[in-house]
Amino acid sequence: MSKTNESLMQRRTAAVPRGVGQIHPIFAESAKNATVTDVEGREFIDFAGGIAVLNTGHLHPKVVAAVQEQLTKLTHTCFQVLAYEPYVELCEKVNARVPGDFAKKTLLVTTGSEAVENSIKIARAATGRAGVIAFTGGYHGRTMMTLGLTGKVVPYSAGMGLMPGGIFRAQYPCELHGVSTDDAIASIERIFKNDAEPRDIAAIIIEPVQGEGGFYVAPKDFMLRLRALCDQHGILLIADEVQTGAGRTGTFFAMEQMGVAADLTTFAKSIAGGFPVAGVCGKAEYMDAIAPGGLGGTYAGSPIACAAALAVMEVFEEEKLLDRCKAVGERLVTGLKAIQAKHNSIGEVRALGAMIAMELCEGGDVHKPNAALTGQIVAKAREKGLILLSCGTYGNVLRVLVPLTAEDALLDRGLAIIAECFDELA
Repeated sequence: MSKTNESLMQRRTAAVPRGVGQIHPIFAESAKNATVTDVEGREFIDFAGGIAVLNTGHLHPKVVAAVQEQLTKLTHTCFQVLAYEPYVELCEKVNARVPGDFAKKTLLVTTGSEAVENSIKIARAATGRAGVIAFTGGYHGRTMMTLGLTGKVVPYSAGMGLMPGGIFRAQYPCELHGVSTDDAIASIERIFKNDAEPRDIAAIIIEPVQGEGGFYVAPKDFMLRLRALCDQHGILLIADEVQTGAGRTGTFFAMEQMGVAADLTTFAKSIAGGFPVAGVCGKAEYMDAIAPGGLGGTYAGSPIACAAALAVMEVFEEEKLLDRCKAVGERLVTGLKAIQAKHNSIGEVRALGAMIAMELCEGGDVHKPNAALTGQIVAKAREKGLILLSCGTYGNVLRVLVPLTAEDALLDRGLAIIAECFDELA
C-alpha cells in the first residue's frame, strides 16, 4: 500500500504528542532548492524555508558535498573530549562576521534555544547579576528559561505554570501599533523604577527583527539608545539573531544595519543549511567568564554540522547571496504591495532584506487583526501548491522565508498564487 499524507497523519497522531504542532498536513519525501515534494508526488513551492533554516536552499550541492566528505572522517567525538578543526574554524569565521570592533570568542551548541540559554548564563557570570529584560512579542525558544523570555503565552507556555523569575518585559517599538522609540525606552525605565534596579539586570535581549512576533524591525534610533542605556548601567546587550542571521536581512547579521554592536549574539537556523548547529558569539572577556566545564554539550558543534556551516559561508561568498537577498526582497515586496493595493485587508507589507511579512486586518483597520483570513490564505495557498507560514501575537501576519537561491520565475509563481488567494478570499 502506497503512503499517503492522510495515512501518515493517522500514524503521527497515534505516535506523536499533540503538543508537537504541524502547520500543514503534508509529509515531505524530498526537496530541492526552493521546492518540496510530498509522499504523494505533489510538488510545492517552499516560501517557509524550514522556518528560516534554508537560506541556501534544500540540499545545496556544496553543503551536501561538505557533509559527505566529513562523513568519511568522523561524525562525533564530543568536542569537550577530543576536539576537531571544523569547530575551531567555524568559530573563527563567526568571530570575523559578527558586528563589533573587539576581540570575540564563539561557543557552539545545537539549537537556538540552547544558544539563548547559554547567552543568559554567560551574561549572568560576566556581570554577577541575575535579572533579564526581554520584549513584548519576542520569541526566544521553548526551554524553560527561553519560554520565560518569550513574550507569547499561547501556545508556547500555556498550561505549564509560571516561568522562571527575574525576567522583566519591556515594550518592543512598533510605529504601526503606536509604540514609539520613546515609549519603548520609557518602558525599560519603568522597570528600573518599579521592578528591578539596573544593577540587578545582567542583560537586555532583543531580536533586531522580531520573528514569531510578526517581523517588526527595530528602529535604528532605538538600538542606539538601547546600546547607550546598557553602557550607562553595565548591562549586556544580547542580539538574538537566530532567525535574522545567516543573511536573511541583506547583511549576514541584522545588527550590521543597526548602527551598534551587541555584547553577545546568538545564531542558529540557516547558519548550517539544514543541519543543527547554533551558538553564542561575544566579547572575549564575557565569553571567558565561565570556568572550564560550564559550557558545552554532548552534540554541541557536531563535526557534520560544522562542515555544513563552513560550506554555507562559502556559498554566501561565491554566489553573492547577500546581494541576491536584497534582490529577492525587492521583487517580493514589489509584488506583495501590488496585491495590497487591491485589498484593504492587507494593513502593511514590511521587510528587511528577504525577511518579509504582510499584516492582515479587518476593513483596513490595523488595530483589528484578522487571524481568520490569515489562516484561510495559508490553507488556500497550500491547495494551490505554495507553502506559507503565519506568525504574530494575534496570528494575523503572513511571513515569507523563501530560500535566497530561489529562481525569479519561482518567486513570481508564488506571488501569483498569493494574489489568487486574496482575490478569492478577501
